[in-house]
Amino acid sequence: MKPLKPWRSYEKQLQRLQGRGLLVEDVAAATDYLQRIGYYRLSGYWYPLRVIDASDSEARQRLDEFMPGSRFEDVARLYVFDKKLRLLALDALERIEMAVRVDVAYLLGKYDPCAHELPKYLHGNFAKKKMRNGRTKHELWLSKYERARQRARKQPFIEHHAQEYGGSLPIWVAIEIWDFGLLSHLFAGMQHHDKQIIAENYGAPDGQAFAQWLRSLNFIRNVAAHHSRLWNINVPELSASPPTWPRALRHERPFFYFCIMQQLLKVICPTSSWGQRLQRLLNEEFPKRFDLDGLGTFENWETWSLWQ
Repeated sequence: MKPLKPWRSYEKQLQRLQGRGLLVEDVAAATDYLQRIGYYRLSGYWYPLRVIDASDSEARQRLDEFMPGSRFEDVARLYVFDKKLRLLALDALERIEMAVRVDVAYLLGKYDPCAHELPKYLHGNFAKKKMRNGRTKHELWLSKYERARQRARKQPFIEHHAQEYGGSLPIWVAIEIWDFGLLSHLFAGMQHHDKQIIAENYGAPDGQAFAQWLRSLNFIRNVAAHHSRLWNINVPELSASPPTWPRALRHERPFFYFCIMQQLLKVICPTSSWGQRLQRLLNEEFPKRFDLDGLGTFENWETWSLWQ
């Protein structure tokens, strides 16, 4: 096992980068970035500027040295671009989460105000099939839901239902304390025909595909909400695309999930300018020193009808 790397002052951190070939034109600004954002977080943004080991063409390992002409200013611009990309993702995902919450509550609420707590209104694999730990997925979901309700117990609407109705929350109230994870897992556990109704409204291939869209978007949401690097991350929760979508789309890259967001927003907010804002960000603010291929775009993607 290697020993942990030693602590270094901000001055030493910057000197280390300069010694490896990273040009620093404004020392004060670069030091400020290290103080506010941190060396380790920024390292993900300067990683593409590091030299690829030519002796191992298959592994494509990166050396510590930077490519000629690499500048700290470009790293800072990429970080700012990624921050704006994360904010755009959160803007879209907030509206998507709110809309799908209401869809689920409206549909399940017809069966029973507390349908989210009752196994008979959910799919058997979710509500009846036992996992290795002896619990169903629904029971696990209910435990997470109960923790969310406990955290929100001082909210006026929770106290009101505790006083007036013994604490039970009808689903159209319960959705107010769900996070994206609770939403996506409950949707996945709904009966096939119920999932299909909602999926068709959003242009998803089917209910199962829409359930996976929500899981993938939940991953994107967590990355963005925790201020992690988004622009070239590998997405582990892969989703399927409608059959008419371009084959050039790469499902492991973030751009594909921005396409899903655009698809959903066209249903939820048909007059939204979100798609135009994303196009401007990619076309005008992405640092040219880097390759936008990491995001997963393809040639002439702006001409696709989805983005018109």
